[in-house]
Amino acid sequence: MLLGIALLSVLASGCAGAPPPPAEEVPHGYVEGAEETAEAQTRLIVADPGSGAVTVLDLLTEQTTPAGTVPGPRALLGDGRFGYVTGADDSTRIIDSGAWKVDHGDHVHYYRTEIAEVGALPAPEPGAGPGAVPVTAESDGSTTVVSSDTGPSTVLDRAALERGEITAGPPVPAGTGAGVPLAGHVLVATSSPGSPTPDRVAVRDRTGAEVATITEPCPDLDGQAVTRRGAVFGCADGALLVSEDDGVFSGTRIPYPEPVDDDQRARAFASRPGSSTLAAPAGEQGAWSLDLGRRTWTRVATGPAVAVNTVGERGPLLALGRDGVLRAFDPADGRRQAQRPLLSAAAATGGDGQVRIEIDTGRAYINDPSGSTVHEIDHGDGLRVARTLQVPGRAGFMIETGR
Repeated sequence: MLLGIALLSVLASGCAGAPPPPAEEVPHGYVEGAEETAEAQTRLIVADPGSGAVTVLDLLTEQTTPAGTVPGPRALLGDGRFGYVTGADDSTRIIDSGAWKVDHGDHVHYYRTEIAEVGALPAPEPGAGPGAVPVTAESDGSTTVVSSDTGPSTVLDRAALERGEITAGPPVPAGTGAGVPLAGHVLVATSSPGSPTPDRVAVRDRTGAEVATITEPCPDLDGQAVTRRGAVFGCADGALLVSEDDGVFSGTRIPYPEPVDDDQRARAFASRPGSSTLAAPAGEQGAWSLDLGRRTWTRVATGPAVAVNTVGERGPLLALGRDGVLRAFDPADGRRQAQRPLLSAAAATGGDGQVRIEIDTGRAYINDPSGSTVHEIDHGDGLRVARTLQVPGRAGFMIETGR
């Protein structure tokens, strides 16, 4: 009997000391509620300026999915996954295209999930006034910043947004220009004492506290973009590239090759996601190509253009002329490489939509705001029209996601 009790005691103590079973290992790249895919799930978000209907077009299957209605849309921005549609009442609706990419530097992951309406951005603060139309939407993986032209910038928690929740942090006040997310912080324009315009970049943490100021100046700061190499700001004398390394933020000035008049400077930057080359209009007759790797500017004589963008990495700069003709230029020497008539002059310049050139590694997409067509262009094959895609209603506004 005593032997049995002792044996039970030993067994009990052995069970009590047994380690818990190991937790199930989460596979690398796993995202709850999403399907990882082997290739990019590229999609287009399109808004009809007449009906307000928002549609998501799957570029792999050509299937279209309704994604809500925004009465009187007048702007559409994208951050790689989400679309931000601003309506006639100045409200901005967020659309989840259900397709995105996660870039780890040496490799990428592609995902897809259900297309959904997320909700509306918080209303502009009193005093922002009418016309506070968002002009940029950028994300760094942890923070998304949606900036308007006159009102404050809205700072959103990216993880919450991906769960279908809109959680706003401290806004960037009106009058400081657009906020730019970088490495979990927000970069904002500030003015030196006595300067009538923003000429410096400050770094704020997610609580809104200023934690650093970039030493290098950026006179009359106007225009911004986020790239793999950092954040780019347009300056009166060129550009300022702000990068982060191990928590330390620094700036590199990239001056124009010669003095540039105010109406010729780069303000509205465009690029292919993942590229280190940007394009921007240079007045009425040309465009700038900014190579961040070489720290150089090249002016390209495109002629009057309504939209420009660049493939980057030795690819062409694309410009859609006011005549509706798409042209490709060598950004190194400005030589015209190809051209392709796409739209009527009236469609390119008139109406209540906006022509846009969206670019990924193999294709470019140009919408016809006057009709229901989106042109898919092979930018590596003489601007060949690869497909003519149809959407319900008019393709007045368009952005690409999933790249």
